[in-house]
Amino acid sequence: MSRVWIVKRKHLYLAAAALLLLLVGWLYASRDTLLPTMADTTSERTIQMVVGEFKSTTKEGKTIESYRWDPGTVVIQKGEKIKLSLYGVNGESHPFLIEGLNISGEVQKGKETVVHFTANKEGTYRLICMTHADIAHGGPMIGYIVVD
Repeated sequence: MSRVWIVKRKHLYLAAAALLLLLVGWLYASRDTLLPTMADTTSERTIQMVVGEFKSTTKEGKTIESYRWDPGTVVIQKGEKIKLSLYGVNGESHPFLIEGLNISGEVQKGKETVVHFTANKEGTYRLICMTHADIAHGGPMIGYIVVD
């Protein structure tokens, strides 16, 4: 004995509406993992940079060196709270300033220097070591903080 199901148009509409509601509910519940969101301005993001050195010897036997921030460029979002951790690997002392953010400090070999800031204006800010400002002094030792 077989049964015959009779489906009315009204029942199809009700089933489709129920499926649509389930799909919308699932998307809403999963929105944090599925949809891109703006930067969370309530938490602080840590960015780590180190002081590195390139060293070589010329044909004449002269030692040449250049100091760098590594990574050389970091990108952050406008309004994002930042904890910038700078660690000294090479060189004894690196007094620095971040142009446009009114931040200065010093990184020493084997030590971590931490600065906190929120960049509220888009642009590119230079992280400059005052000891290694040009080629004659093992530089330029300049990093870039790009605020989008």
